[in-house]
Amino acid sequence: MSHPFDHLTPDLMLDALDGVGFLTDGRLLALNSFENRVYQIGQEEGPPVIVKFYRPQRWSDEQILEEHRFSLFLVERDLPVVAPLQRDGRTLFEHGGFRFAVFPRAGGHAPELANDAHLEQLGRTLARWHACGNDSPYRRRPTLDVIADIEKAAAQLTEEVVDLNYRGQYRDLTAALVSRLRTHLAGRDFPLLNVHGDCHGGNILWREYGETGGGPHFVDLDDSVRAPAMQDLWMLLSGEQEEQRHQLQVVARGYELFLPFPWDQSVLIEPLRIRRMICHDAWLAQRWDDPAFPPAFPWFDSPRYWQDRVTTMAEQVQRLS
Repeated sequence: MSHPFDHLTPDLMLDALDGVGFLTDGRLLALNSFENRVYQIGQEEGPPVIVKFYRPQRWSDEQILEEHRFSLFLVERDLPVVAPLQRDGRTLFEHGGFRFAVFPRAGGHAPELANDAHLEQLGRTLARWHACGNDSPYRRRPTLDVIADIEKAAAQLTEEVVDLNYRGQYRDLTAALVSRLRTHLAGRDFPLLNVHGDCHGGNILWREYGETGGGPHFVDLDDSVRAPAMQDLWMLLSGEQEEQRHQLQVVARGYELFLPFPWDQSVLIEPLRIRRMICHDAWLAQRWDDPAFPPAFPWFDSPRYWQDRVTTMAEQVQRLS
């Protein structure tokens, strides 16, 4: 059975760009992306551009355009965000049944999350972002709901995906996790804003500016949603608990130059980590018919993977007890 992306040929991509005024020179370089298809494409004049061909049927036009408008809104406020390029006031285009957007090429490397100077600057930048996060609130894009998102993803995995040898354990453990999360978060209500949504090191380009130092540039707002501020902040943490406490304090030091740090949202860190783990598995399952996925994630449908997942979830249940 063919997949829609099977029809995304080099000729189609080049014709798509030529048709909206980016005159290509035939050079294409596939970049690391699974949800969408992203390419660097050369132009006859000027630097190459980055082109994102959206996965069919994931987002509506209105949801994509809302994210584009927010990206441009942040750029207008001098936030370091790589926003889509416009042609005749448009940022979303269509050719051959594919929707696409064009972005300037931005160089850089992943931030050093073990470097306090990088972490502090990321805290400052995210505070400036979050200060703008309610000035143009999303109306069309989703709102993150930790418990509802986990329940939906876990139900799909239990019914269709988890290895039969571990399905009963997985069902019981996810039910226990949801029960503990309800208790853990009972009576808590956190303000929502437009967040990046997938703020890991791979979506942050650290750009050097010579003697003046460097700074982050944020790319790929494809998962941008309404959520508490901690959704962007917790993904900067790594290592053992003591390391993560130190990292959070450093991020907060930068953040508090612009906004009060949301320390009360620290209770969301483990729930958000659990949500990401379970929703990522559900995402892999939903995309398994895409030929790019099985070779890239060969371990996903193995019994050993689900045995390890059950062990990890049992540890999470204990951590929340």
